[in-house]
Amino acid sequence: MLCACSGEQHKFEEAPQSPESLATRDFSASGLSSRTGDWESKLDEAQVEEAESTLKEALSLNYEEARALLGRLEYQQGNFEAALQVFQGIDIKGLIPKMIRAISERTKQNKSHSKADIAVIPNVMSLHSVSLLLEAVLLKAKSLEGLGRYTESAKECRIILDIVGSAFPNGMLEGISEDCKLQEMFHRALELLPNLWIKAGFLDEAVTAYRRALVKPWNLELPRLAALQKDLATTLLYGGVEVGPPSPLQVSGPATLKSNVEESILLLLILMSKMAIQEIVWDAEVMDHLTFALSVTGMFETLADRVEQILPGIYDRAERWYFLALCYSAAGHNEEALNLLRKACGSSEETHRPHFPSFLFGAKLCSQHPSYAHEGIKFSREVIDLAKNQNEHFLGEGRKFLGICYGAAARLSALDSERSIFQRESLDFLNRAAVNGNGDPEVIFSLGLENAFQRNLDAAYDNIMIYSDVTIGSSARGWQLLALIVSAQQRFKDAETIVDFALDEAGRTDQLELLRLKAVLQISQQQPKQAIETYRILLALIQAKRELWLQDMNIDQAKEFKHEVLTERKLEMEAWQDLATIYRDIGSLLDAKACVNKAQFIEFFSPRSWHITGMLFESQSLYKEALVSFSVSLSIEPDYIPSIISTAELLLKLGMQSLPIARSFLMNALRLEPTNHDAWFNLGLVSKREGSLQQAADFFQAAYELKLSAPVQKFE
Repeated sequence: MLCACSGEQHKFEEAPQSPESLATRDFSASGLSSRTGDWESKLDEAQVEEAESTLKEALSLNYEEARALLGRLEYQQGNFEAALQVFQGIDIKGLIPKMIRAISERTKQNKSHSKADIAVIPNVMSLHSVSLLLEAVLLKAKSLEGLGRYTESAKECRIILDIVGSAFPNGMLEGISEDCKLQEMFHRALELLPNLWIKAGFLDEAVTAYRRALVKPWNLELPRLAALQKDLATTLLYGGVEVGPPSPLQVSGPATLKSNVEESILLLLILMSKMAIQEIVWDAEVMDHLTFALSVTGMFETLADRVEQILPGIYDRAERWYFLALCYSAAGHNEEALNLLRKACGSSEETHRPHFPSFLFGAKLCSQHPSYAHEGIKFSREVIDLAKNQNEHFLGEGRKFLGICYGAAARLSALDSERSIFQRESLDFLNRAAVNGNGDPEVIFSLGLENAFQRNLDAAYDNIMIYSDVTIGSSARGWQLLALIVSAQQRFKDAETIVDFALDEAGRTDQLELLRLKAVLQISQQQPKQAIETYRILLALIQAKRELWLQDMNIDQAKEFKHEVLTERKLEMEAWQDLATIYRDIGSLLDAKACVNKAQFIEFFSPRSWHITGMLFESQSLYKEALVSFSVSLSIEPDYIPSIISTAELLLKLGMQSLPIARSFLMNALRLEPTNHDAWFNLGLVSKREGSLQQAADFFQAAYELKLSAPVQKFE
C-alpha cells in the first residue's frame, strides 16, 4: 500500500480495503443471504452493475485518501519533492464534480438532519473525505511554493477556491460541522493564493484573489478578514498596477470607485472604523498606510477626522495634537494648526518632556506667516535650547526660523530702534544658520531675501546666485527673486533676460507668475505695447487651463487642486489690474475701466481694484469720488499703503488745512513700509508746504535713494 502511494509501480492481489467499504460489503451480503440461498437470482443485471460501481468508487476514493495522508507526512518532514510526487497521483480533476456535490448536499443535509442520517447518504462523499482531499491540494500548493514554482502553486491553490466557490455560490454557510477541516482548508487557501500570485509577479491576479476573498461572506474570523483587507489595501496602494474593480464592485452613483487608490482608502477607512469600535485590535500600520494614501490624494481634512476618532491612549496628547496640526496645516488651515501646537507646547504639558517636533513645526509655521513673527521667535528660541541638548542636527533649522521671524518682526515694528535691532538679529542668525547648515538652500534663500528686504542688494545678489547653483537652476522662485534684485539695481533688461531664461524651466503656475513679472519689467522700460501683449498671453493661458479643467476634472480633483486654482484666479485678477494701470497711464480711460470691472468680477472686495478706480476718478479731476474709492479700499484693508499715500496726495491738493492730516497718513505709510519712496517724496512735499525746507530736502534725498534701490515688485 505504501509503495503504491509513493508512486512506485507494484500490483496487489486485492485492492486496498477500508473499514467503510468492508462494512458496506458485509452489510449487503448479510442482508441478502438471510433471505434465501439463491440470492443471485433475485438481483437483476442493473442492480449488480450499480453495486459494482459503488464498490469501485469507495475503493478508489480511499486510495486517494491514503495518498493524501502519505503526502501530508512527507510535507511535514520537509520533503517537498517526495510530497509532490505523492500528491500528483491524486486525480483531483476527476473528483471535482463529486466533491462539489458532496459539499453542497452534505451541508444541506446537515442543516435539517442528524449526523446519523447524513452518514447513510448513498454515493456521496463524506465532508471528512472532502476535507482530506482539499488539504492534499493545499499541501501540494505549499510544496510547489517551497520549490519556488509559484505560478503552478497558485493554480493548484485556486482549485480549492473553485470547488468550494461552486458549492457555495453565495458564500459559505454557517452550518458546516466543526469536526471537519473543510472550512479551515478553504480559509487557508483564501489567504495563500494572493501571496502566491505576488511571489509569481502577477499583481493583477493577486488583487483579483484578494477581492474574491472579500466580496462574499466566507465565515472568516474578524482578525483574518481584517488582515486580508489590509493586504489588499497595501497591494492596491503600492503595487503600481491599476486593476479595474470586478463587476460586483462596480456600483453606480457617487460611490463608484474610480481608482485603486480610492479602493485602498475605502478599505483602510473600514479597518479604522473597526478599530474605533474595538472590533479588531489597534494596528499602527493601518494608520500609517491611511496617512500616506490620504496625503498623496490631498484629503488632509479627512485624515484629521480619522485622527480625532482614534481612541485615547493610542497616542499621548502632545503627539495627537502634533499629528492633527500637520493635517490641518496641509489642508491650509494654519490658524487651527497653530492653536493645536500651542496646546502641545503650552503650560498643561510643562510637567512632561517637551515635545520637540511641535516646537519645531510651530517655528516653521510662524516663519511662513509674518503676522505670527513674535510668537515664532518664542518657538524658535525653544527649538534652539532643546536642540543644544538632544537634537543638535536641528540647531541650524532653529536659527533659520529665528532669523526669518526676526526679519518679519522688523517689518512689523513701529519703532526705528526696535526695527534696527530685529534686522541685525535676523541677519546674524541667518548667517550662523548658513555657516552650520551644510549648504542648506533654504537657509541661503532666506538670507538672500532678508538682505534684499534691507536693500543690501550686492549681498542679496551673491546669496541668490549661490542658491541657484545649489538648486541647479531649477527653482523658479530663485530666478524670480534674482530678477527682482537685478531690477532693484535698475538693470531692467538684464532682469527681463533672467525671467526669459526661467520661463523655459518653470512649471505651469510658476510660468504664469514669471509672465506677470516680465510684463511689469516691460512697463518699467516704457514698453506698454509689449507689456499688453505679455498680459494677453498670460490671460489666454489661464483661460485655456480653466476650460481644460471644466472638461476633464470632477469635484474631487477640483478639491485636490484648490490651492492652484485660487493662485491662478489671483494672478488673473492682478493681470487685469495691471492692464488697467497701463491704460490709465496712456490715457485710455475706457479700457482701464473695463479692465477694472474684469478684476472686480473676480474679486469685488479687492483693495487694489478700488484704489485703481480712485486713480481713474482722479485722472478725471473727480476728487471727491476718488476719495470715496480710496476710503472703500482702506475699509477693506486699512493698511493698504498705495491707498494711504493716494489719500494723502489728494489732501495735499485740497490746501493748507489738510496738511496735518496728509502728514499723518504718510507717517502711517512709513510705519508700515519704511522703504516706500513715494511716501518719503510726498512727506517732502508736505514739509515744503509747511516751510520746513531742510526737512523737505532730507525727505526728497531719502526718496531718491530708495527709488534707486526699489524693485519693480515687492520682495516676498
